[in-house]
Amino acid sequence: MKTGIIIIFHNNDNEMDTSFFIEQIKQTSNLELCLVNNDSKDSTYELLNEVKDSCDNVSVINIRKFKSDVAAVKAGARFLFSAFQLKNVGYVSINMLNTKYHGLNSLIEMIAENQEVIINYSHKPQKKKQTLFQSLFSVIDYLKNLEIENPFIQLQYQRNL
Repeated sequence: MKTGIIIIFHNNDNEMDTSFFIEQIKQTSNLELCLVNNDSKDSTYELLNEVKDSCDNVSVINIRKFKSDVAAVKAGARFLFSAFQLKNVGYVSINMLNTKYHGLNSLIEMIAENQEVIINYSHKPQKKKQTLFQSLFSVIDYLKNLEIENPFIQLQYQRNL
């Protein structure tokens, strides 16, 4: 079974290098990516569609009225769980990251490099009935907890202290 990754975007066209995104995503054959455009006023949505058109494992959702990151993640999760047989779904919100210093390229490279670790994510089973949203996990927090040697994650961790 595949693992899904939701990435939330909002007005990020200046930080996107679509060629690099496509190159990195093509290396993630066991991940299903859902790129969520959260009411961008720039050309982010068009750039995300370019990535989708070049990659078989990418879907794009366009939210036309700005929502909270939680609502955008839920929209991506609903789509991924209904469209694919997924083991787990992780998420990353671009707006919560310091992209000016590390860039979106670092994020997508980190996901591609650590895809096996992400795919093997497992959470503690709960005795009560599990809902759709209980199987969501933060990709950045998960990799930080595993202490993956990645400067992007280490800098994010230091920034959050």
